[in-house]
Amino acid sequence: MNNTAKYISELLYRYECVILPGFGAFLTKRQPAMIQESTHAFFPPQKLISFNSQLQNNDGLLANYMASAENISYTDAVAKIQRYVLSLNNKMAVGQRVELGGIGSFFTSVEDTLQFEPSQDTNYLTEAFGLNSFISPSIVREEEKTAPKVVMAQVTREAYKEEVQAIEETTPIAFTPERRRERPYIKYAAAAAILVGVVGFIGLDQFNKQVDLENDRISVNAEKEIENRIQEATFEIASPLPAINLNIIKAEEASSENSNPITVNTAGKYHVVAGAYRIKANANKKVLKLKTKGFDARLIGVNKYGLHQVVYNSYENRLEALKALQNIKKQQDRRAWLLVQEL
Repeated sequence: MNNTAKYISELLYRYECVILPGFGAFLTKRQPAMIQESTHAFFPPQKLISFNSQLQNNDGLLANYMASAENISYTDAVAKIQRYVLSLNNKMAVGQRVELGGIGSFFTSVEDTLQFEPSQDTNYLTEAFGLNSFISPSIVREEEKTAPKVVMAQVTREAYKEEVQAIEETTPIAFTPERRRERPYIKYAAAAAILVGVVGFIGLDQFNKQVDLENDRISVNAEKEIENRIQEATFEIASPLPAINLNIIKAEEASSENSNPITVNTAGKYHVVAGAYRIKANANKKVLKLKTKGFDARLIGVNKYGLHQVVYNSYENRLEALKALQNIKKQQDRRAWLLVQEL
């Protein structure tokens, strides 16, 4: 059973570009959440999938993932991918529509061009896991129904006002001077309360100012005391740390080491890769080490991740390269792999 489509779907969750060697590349682009005003539909953020038939070179991502998942060699994984691509081309050649589960479908148009229709069922954006699209009903505000209540409230208030005026006309209320002088102490109590409040506020303000001045004085004295103690302090280390000896490489030695770069040969497009290094000096050391073992090792340039690639050897013939890869895996390093690339 060929699970190539399943492996591509799993890699799309983590990578923005997954290449199916000999067929094309699946690309993902992040799209933010959006609201469709005409239908009141909400769509969560997602990854949009597109297809580029021009990117067909094997970058090793899919083959290495398949080899690790099925516990097979890299060569067997590459061969399995090639058979899968051949089956896709054969189906589309006879006019069939090819479905890749969770990814999309391929078909040939009337102009005999390859067409890709992405699937809308799978969201490859892990941040939006569990979020689904939904439609929210529109909100209708009923403002006209509240107008009669306001009118009714105004009518009721006017009626109460008329009743009060009628009562005042029939039963007038008079305040005589005698009744006003019955409680003169109320105004004095109010004046006294206001005076006490003002005096209390002034006193509180003075107290706060006095507290601030005292705090400033204490802070200045504390800073002076700290300075005097620092000047008089002596420091003693009971158990000092051991001395550290640093071996510094002279600039002349570093320049002499880098003055003899290893030349890059461009013969052959089948390369048995020994490793990739961030620092070029380490890559050069690896090449010299492999040359002492009898390999025609060399650098083949920098890959898209900025790493310097070191190869055991390069071959023009694919069968010779596969045979050399098997021997190197048995005798040298089982992590070696084959890169097919024109230099």
